[in-house]
Amino acid sequence: MKKLLAISVLISLGMTQTLYARTLIVDVHGMTCAFCVDSLERKFKKMPAITKVEVSMKTKQVRLETEPKLPTIEMIKQMVLDAGFTPLKVEELKS
Repeated sequence: MKKLLAISVLISLGMTQTLYARTLIVDVHGMTCAFCVDSLERKFKKMPAITKVEVSMKTKQVRLETEPKLPTIEMIKQMVLDAGFTPLKVEELKS
């Protein structure tokens, strides 16, 4: 019974986080290899406000799931610049 209760609490917490998360797509110039992908992933995973990071070398994009207000678009652009790349566009997906 305790196990079932714990599982249901974890599921509801996960669903709450998903409901209030926002998704951002960042077009990145200069990403050419697997090391570039790894560098961007490591950089974004260090931010506590980012809950999920997906980097695609094929599309030259970073997909981020973040908290509703943080990080700001400017913070994201600066992180891309700090990683050695150029942010071309940051788009928030509407749900």
